[in-house]
Amino acid sequence: MDLQLQGKRALVTGSTAGIGFAIAKALAAEGAAVVVNGRAADRVEAALARLRDACPGAEVTGVTADLASAEGCAALVAACPDVDVLVNNLGIFDPKPFEDIPDADWLRFFETNVMSGVRLARAYLPTMKRRNWGRIVFISSESGLCPPAEMVHYGMTKSAQISVARGLAETCAGTGVTVNSVLPGPTLTQGAEDFFATLASGQGQTFDEAARDFFAHGRPTSILKRFIQPDEVASMVAYVCSPLAAATQGAALRVEGGVVRSL
Repeated sequence: MDLQLQGKRALVTGSTAGIGFAIAKALAAEGAAVVVNGRAADRVEAALARLRDACPGAEVTGVTADLASAEGCAALVAACPDVDVLVNNLGIFDPKPFEDIPDADWLRFFETNVMSGVRLARAYLPTMKRRNWGRIVFISSESGLCPPAEMVHYGMTKSAQISVARGLAETCAGTGVTVNSVLPGPTLTQGAEDFFATLASGQGQTFDEAARDFFAHGRPTSILKRFIQPDEVASMVAYVCSPLAAATQGAALRVEGGVVRSL
């Protein structure tokens, strides 16, 4: 299917690895000019090299900026002043008992996971509205609907992203600009794989055994009963970013393997 993204300019935050990289690759493969973002210059360059190998001839560039601060967001906008597609993928997570989460962690998670997207949307949305076309996507999580006990602060930020996306969509009524959120479930990013490998080792299990335990006890409502692959999330995001998704507006789109047990 041709997603009609040829010539569109897309920015994907936190895109040197994991879901963000998979989204950048999917958009580049569809002909979009993609801007990759990360905090470390060497990781940005490595991601660009991988994208060029995966998508020969693709127009890909990178901007190194830490979006956990207003200054970092401003630096990114200065380097990339106009886009047609903004994918707010940047996010951090850290399992921790609620009683052990200090104020600093709550603020850091909110600044990184929520305010980065708020600041960038505020910068790019006015031009999208003037042009009467644009796509903004917040990569939230099923944790935004079912906040996990093991990281309440993370779930809070994912719920906030869904709310921000819906509110911004309301401001785009009657325009060609859409704002949506996409809610992945447990996804096998490098970070998740490293976490579960460490967990498995500590419990004397193999990775596969730890994964089975996780879906049996940690996410028992999963219908998929396996980790989602980043490319599977990216396929949904690429479609939502395309002109073909013009009627998808203000939606919270679930790519979570049936973890959320509701209609």
